[in-house]
Amino acid sequence: MKKSDFMKEFIVITFATLIVSAAVFFFLIPSQVSVGSISGLAMILGNIIPLHISIITFILNGLLLIIGFLLIGKEFGAKTVYTSLLLPLFLRIFEIWFPDFSSINGDPFLDMVCYIFVVSIGLAILFRENASSGGLDIVAKLLNKYFRMDMGKALALPGMCVALSSILFYDKKLVVLSLLGTYLNGLVLDHFIFGLNLKKRVCIISEKEAEIRSFILNRLHSGATIYEGRGAYDGQPKTEIITIVDKNEYALLMSYLLKTDPSAFVTVYTVSEVIYRPKPRQIL
Repeated sequence: MKKSDFMKEFIVITFATLIVSAAVFFFLIPSQVSVGSISGLAMILGNIIPLHISIITFILNGLLLIIGFLLIGKEFGAKTVYTSLLLPLFLRIFEIWFPDFSSINGDPFLDMVCYIFVVSIGLAILFRENASSGGLDIVAKLLNKYFRMDMGKALALPGMCVALSSILFYDKKLVVLSLLGTYLNGLVLDHFIFGLNLKKRVCIISEKEAEIRSFILNRLHSGATIYEGRGAYDGQPKTEIITIVDKNEYALLMSYLLKTDPSAFVTVYTVSEVIYRPKPRQIL
């Protein structure tokens, strides 16, 4: 990796961790809603441990990092270590700068909503840089490795356990908000990570295959794959065009199909990720 690329990645990860830390300090802690996260667990433990939330978070992340290195090994990257230690550092800075900070909204539900929105932005940036905020992500990797648990469930289970544990110290309203917030946080985070990059896989069977193929290649500047098949009813040969397009290209393509061949048979699938690594060209 080039030094400039490394510095850019370093700055982006640091900025994303700052966003996550700000969401925790300005919205999660004042709300007392323990949305499933390592910071939420630190809030709960703060009721019985006379330490700042930042210090408890640092200790928890440190313990989980040690466990992760021992049980998971080299799958643990330097980025996870960096963000796990940087998050409590930012929290401590906020605690020093704003020693008597109280809720901005004055309402736990509004604070929870703001937290979910802001923290999802930070986490989405981290995930796109192949990093995470550590914490419960480490627990999820352990559950995935040793109990063969699906990663989605492995991420949700410890979060729900943290939210449920808030019943030991908070009233029923805050416990319900904690569970609801944990669930909504997962949905919103999925939207930020996958929803903004969703593409459409469009499969087209039409008698005007040549015109449609030309439109995809020359107007949309997109690729396509041609499949030769045969209709089950009449046994006649059929040609299917398959292309993957973004939202804007999809709108243009469907508008063109309606004008060019309204009777075309079209199926559409949602694609959350496209992986394509072209082979390097050989120089003869």
